[in-house]
Amino acid sequence: MKWKSALVFAAVLIALPFAAAAQTYPAKTVRFIVPYTPGGAADILARAVGAKLTETWGQSVVVENRAGAGTNLGSEIAAKSAPDGYVLFMPTIANAINPTLYPKLNYDPVKDFSYVTNIAKVPGIVVVHPSVPAKNIKELIALAKLHPNQLRHGSTGIGSPHHLAGELFKTMAGVKMIHVPYKGASGALVDNVAGHIEVYFGAMVSVIPHVKSGRLRPLGVTSLKRTAAVPDVPTLDEQGLKGFETGSWFGMAAPAGTPREIISKLHADVVRIIKLPEVTERIASEGADFVGNTPEEFGTFVKDEIVKWGKVVKMSGAKVD
Repeated sequence: MKWKSALVFAAVLIALPFAAAAQTYPAKTVRFIVPYTPGGAADILARAVGAKLTETWGQSVVVENRAGAGTNLGSEIAAKSAPDGYVLFMPTIANAINPTLYPKLNYDPVKDFSYVTNIAKVPGIVVVHPSVPAKNIKELIALAKLHPNQLRHGSTGIGSPHHLAGELFKTMAGVKMIHVPYKGASGALVDNVAGHIEVYFGAMVSVIPHVKSGRLRPLGVTSLKRTAAVPDVPTLDEQGLKGFETGSWFGMAAPAGTPREIISKLHADVVRIIKLPEVTERIASEGADFVGNTPEEFGTFVKDEIVKWGKVVKMSGAKVD
């Protein structure tokens, strides 16, 4: 009995610092690493959530854009940060693609993170510059077949969700277009709006403002169902590419080993925030569907996504040195 009591006492002593840390957390500025350039869907969502966390905590949540190496730069920085809750990370679909796309990563997307929640899912959308004589997906396919390897489609990088969406489109439609990779959504959108590339497979959140302004023409959404953000835009599935479905997701994670109490606090606060009308109305109008699942559910989801997108990468033949 004395032995068991000693074990219980020891366990309590070990747990006390973590409980105390959770009660005082956060006591200083929190960095929220986004592995993309400013202006894209990940950046928009991170800043919306970060601003509300700042209000809630009375401590600044600073969004830090660390783009590069197909999101691996920011991912590695976050994975190797101290597990104290003061460095947060926005994992995305790229973290499910990269384990297959890259021959070697300097971090493990499963083992090196404690997952908090999947903040939102965002369907993709296919847009063209207004000068392109195509009003829908069928006309785009016909144009691409008439002029093989003349239309250029942009993406946020080789092996990115936008790139793979374009490759899947070309395979299913039987067309040839030139892929133009960028370092982020902002660069691709700038060139698409300027007419330097004709086609862009992008995330709804970052593309919608350009669609509403008339600077880009929407041809189809990549989800299986239409989205409320652009209800008049049909899906690619509706337009003849049966079963076509791609999209992105954006979550929150912390370095592995972050105290469970801090993960629980982060989860509770983020889930509450993404249910606030001022957040949902702003982001949902741009195409995002909020999730807010548990840390365990999100962790399982990431593992499943790694398997799913690993198959797509192999099918596309995409490679990165």
